[in-house]
Amino acid sequence: MRRVVAVACAVLLAACTPRAPEQQPLPGAPPDFPAPYYRQALAEGKPVFEVDTAQSLVTIVVRRDGRLARLGHDHVVAARDVTGYVAPAEGRADFYLRLDRLTVDEPELRARAGLDTQPSAADIEGTRRNMLETVLEADKHPFVLLRVRSIAAQRLSASVTLHGVTRELEIPAKIETGGDQLAASGSFELRQSDFGIVPLAVLGGAIQVRDRMELHFTIRARRA
Repeated sequence: MRRVVAVACAVLLAACTPRAPEQQPLPGAPPDFPAPYYRQALAEGKPVFEVDTAQSLVTIVVRRDGRLARLGHDHVVAARDVTGYVAPAEGRADFYLRLDRLTVDEPELRARAGLDTQPSAADIEGTRRNMLETVLEADKHPFVLLRVRSIAAQRLSASVTLHGVTRELEIPAKIETGGDQLAASGSFELRQSDFGIVPLAVLGGAIQVRDRMELHFTIRARRA
């Protein structure tokens, strides 16, 4: 009888013991995305903010070049599913987005970028297909990752992984905090060639995509 009581007590005690945060990767995230780090920080009572996907947006303006550039279009590529976390006390943030969810040439975003032409639906579909299959090779490199390791004086020290290549960057950003919300916004430029990407060109380079891309971002997050 004593043994039965002892076992029962042990089971009850085990049930009441706090459990460590789950260490499984975030579903649908890159395999090495550090979601367990933020779960642990949250379990330790540290402030952790989760990206509000519906309120966040990244746009990339890609411009045309070449002798016959007038025959082509500039394009706006948008990511509306940025996912990630911010641990402000640690000066750390990790974000990712899936390339296969990028949109191309939404009329409102083209107007906001000051582009005065509107490609046809067929042109847009062809641009998106070429971008994902030929240029970005999204089947091999399906994610873009941004890792922030320090935040100081409205500047982010970060690394960007794109097309299987990682580059260190200093990104100017406006940081706003208030209550249970946090926002970061800014603009910077990247060269496709820095990530091993060959900009698309046709007609022997008479129409081509500029190497330099303009990125604009607004990331909003809420306290987890």
